[in-house]
Amino acid sequence: MGMASVVGAYDIALVTVDTLRYDVAAEEAAAGRTPNVVRALPGGRWEARHTPASFTYAAHHAFFAGFLPTPVTPGRHERLFAARFPGSETTADGTWVFDAPDLVTGLGQAGYHTLCLGGVGFFNRRSPLGSVLPELFAEDHWRPEFGVTEPDSLRHQLDQLAASAAAVPADRPLFTFLNVSALHQPNRHYLPGAAEDGRDSHAAALRYVDTALPRLFALLTSRRRPCFVVLCADHGTAYGEDGHQGHRVGHDVVWTVPYAEFTLTPGEW
Repeated sequence: MGMASVVGAYDIALVTVDTLRYDVAAEEAAAGRTPNVVRALPGGRWEARHTPASFTYAAHHAFFAGFLPTPVTPGRHERLFAARFPGSETTADGTWVFDAPDLVTGLGQAGYHTLCLGGVGFFNRRSPLGSVLPELFAEDHWRPEFGVTEPDSLRHQLDQLAASAAAVPADRPLFTFLNVSALHQPNRHYLPGAAEDGRDSHAAALRYVDTALPRLFALLTSRRRPCFVVLCADHGTAYGEDGHQGHRVGHDVVWTVPYAEFTLTPGEW
């Protein structure tokens, strides 16, 4: 779908499931343990892509500049969104080009209300660094119950989405950015009896997120207009592979992320 025909006519949502590994996402989908995400995914499968960065702050800077995760296959892959930039080889006829330093500002200039629902600490405004990304938006929210230590963080984020979306005039398109914090460490609280984080608790956290997707998708279309959705991870994380723990390293489990894009129609969820 060419984004030039989407911008202005559709609501748009970028949902980043922070730290979600591709291999875990694919395994859970194939095993039928994430039925809601499978229902939404084109063909019922995640696409493997490479993230532009290995940790949240850098990855989201790239995303907001139009550099979403790149297909793993060779080639010049057309981008959905791109800042006007001389010599860009991935801007094509279907790309929506904006004359701004970032996508959020560009969509705001195109008439969108821009909404940020933060999750991890880079969106919490508790420091100058934690204010950089939310400062791009017309409206942003973060509370401790949105963060990594709250077992029901996504429910709280969706409560805010419900209130914020309802307040936007019906004739104004909405760009929603949601950073889902549940997968980020610590995630052992999603697996009863787990003493530390690991692939199993990572998978359990994803299953928690899956239970909230019907409400998320219903809210994204609650304004009675279609919503174009990008659902992806910003990076993965390591649980001992080749001696690595965490992310901000160039390991395949960090660089390879799950990605999907699809359109939701009102009443579908």
